[in-house]
Amino acid sequence: MMHWWSRLRPDNFTLALLATVALATVAPMTGAAATGLDHLTDLAIAALFFLHGARLPRESILAGMLHWRLHLVILGCTFLLFPLLGLAFKPLAGWALTPELFIGVLFLCALPSTVQSSIAFTSMAGGNVPAAVCAASLSSILGVFLTPLLMTLLTGAEGGIANPLHAVGMIMLQLLVPFVTGHLLRPWIAGWVEKQRALLRYTDQGTVLLVVYAAFGESVNEGLWHKTPALSLLTAALVSVVLLAIAMPGITWLSRRLGFSRYDEIPIVFCGSKKSLATGVPIAKVLFAGGSLGAIVLPIMIYHQLQLIVCALIAQRYARQNGQ
Repeated sequence: MMHWWSRLRPDNFTLALLATVALATVAPMTGAAATGLDHLTDLAIAALFFLHGARLPRESILAGMLHWRLHLVILGCTFLLFPLLGLAFKPLAGWALTPELFIGVLFLCALPSTVQSSIAFTSMAGGNVPAAVCAASLSSILGVFLTPLLMTLLTGAEGGIANPLHAVGMIMLQLLVPFVTGHLLRPWIAGWVEKQRALLRYTDQGTVLLVVYAAFGESVNEGLWHKTPALSLLTAALVSVVLLAIAMPGITWLSRRLGFSRYDEIPIVFCGSKKSLATGVPIAKVLFAGGSLGAIVLPIMIYHQLQLIVCALIAQRYARQNGQ
């Protein structure tokens, strides 16, 4: 019982996220310092995706790509099921959710899957790891194109995306080009990247914290906490809970209904239900300018912690069922 409760405690990264939000609230940067921070975050994001590309083994991609039915199911859950679920919360917009938080909910639903944690939980549960590597990576790459286009469809002019094609181009330049460059250089730098895996994990987290600080600092300067009622914050948290409570059992049922083995069901459940904070925050930075960015990324920050807790518990249950 104590072990179960220990899973509910926030991890160190979540505590760091909360501390970053608190720091941005009391000490946001302004003027030239804020502009310099903005340029620094752009460089950090490009470096982050360069390293993501360098870490991705080509053998895993080729092995996983053969399982096309599994990938179609995961992509359908990520980019079709979730956006439809997000639209179901539209009646809450304007009273229980501020317009910015509702856009944040839709943005959460339009994001690609995580990469590292999806693979880690699939491995922990005894599932098809090569398929998880391919599915999560494919989701992340397609998210560069699909997330801004989905946001345009879901929000229209209300989403603040004046030119979705321009947004796709900017995201490709900032995320996809470094990713592809890193992957092409993998034959020469893979050894160094593997040796620095533990250090690079903190690089991932540090980049997210940097972007969150910049986003919330700008939003605080624009009056984020004065414009966001406590009811809306509570509702955003409840929406995240409901999304995960619907998605995980629903995706599990769907994978079994389609006849997938438990070995393949595991990556479908984890890759199909998870949403990427590491990819979402940089994409949000490109898509949404101005003081609304902090409120828009709040739902994915909440969902991030929830999915880690729930997926850890489910991965342990799968492992016990598999006799691990």
